[in-house]
Amino acid sequence: MSDALTYSELPSRALIAVGGPDWRGFLQGLITQDVETLAAGEARFGALLTPQGRLLFDLFVVGRADGCWLDVLADSREALIQRLTMYRLRAKVEIAADETMVSCAYGAARPVGAGWTADPRLSDLGWRGYGVSAPAGAVVADEAARERRKLALGVPGPADWGSDKTYPIEANFDLLNGIDFKKGCFVGQETTSRMKRRGQVKSRMLPIAFAGQAPAPGSEILAGSLRAGEVLSGGEGRAMALVRLDRVAGAELSVDGRPVRVERPAWFAAQVGQDAA
Repeated sequence: MSDALTYSELPSRALIAVGGPDWRGFLQGLITQDVETLAAGEARFGALLTPQGRLLFDLFVVGRADGCWLDVLADSREALIQRLTMYRLRAKVEIAADETMVSCAYGAARPVGAGWTADPRLSDLGWRGYGVSAPAGAVVADEAARERRKLALGVPGPADWGSDKTYPIEANFDLLNGIDFKKGCFVGQETTSRMKRRGQVKSRMLPIAFAGQAPAPGSEILAGSLRAGEVLSGGEGRAMALVRLDRVAGAELSVDGRPVRVERPAWFAAQVGQDAA
């Protein structure tokens, strides 16, 4: 990957401003990430789950002097505001849409100036920017280029996990600093902790490589005659897939009669093991 500093606006993301005297305790009991120790200018990755432990909304919690921003999928912002308002009850919390622009930068050089914070998932993803313009000398690229970089790094996104169908551990939230297992209760915590504690993670999202265009989302991945996973999203030569770890290890895989192979990002192999998929 190029070491040049690259800047991309992220129109697919939007912000929710959360404040008021009770904002920390309010979010602490809801989301997968610890906010009690969140510092101003720091970002943490997390999610709001269903009570059954499935992903509803991914989010970044960005500390501010008087509260925080929730950096969320733009198409889901109003639904998340409604969900948070439902949970608010008598808590002294203010929740409102914020139109500050979300962007990112990645490459060898750290962007200079206020408004930048390290992407908490993976250092190779660079920095997230809030209300900032392109750094001097940076290459400007569109969001699609950023998505290709994420896919090259093997990092899944909202297009892969959808809403209310995927467990966060299947989407590697535990490996990408998206779940704090020491923080105490949050919505969906019981199922999430049990999956981690018992090691019952049969499926995970990993990139697959192949020749030509990506198979259609939902296409079945086969290990011989056994179903070994499904294609989620992708492009030329590479896609994200949800795969059965026990069925893809060492197997010859195919999709629609085409050979494919599962790739193991270095960050995944370092935490789960080379032979886990």
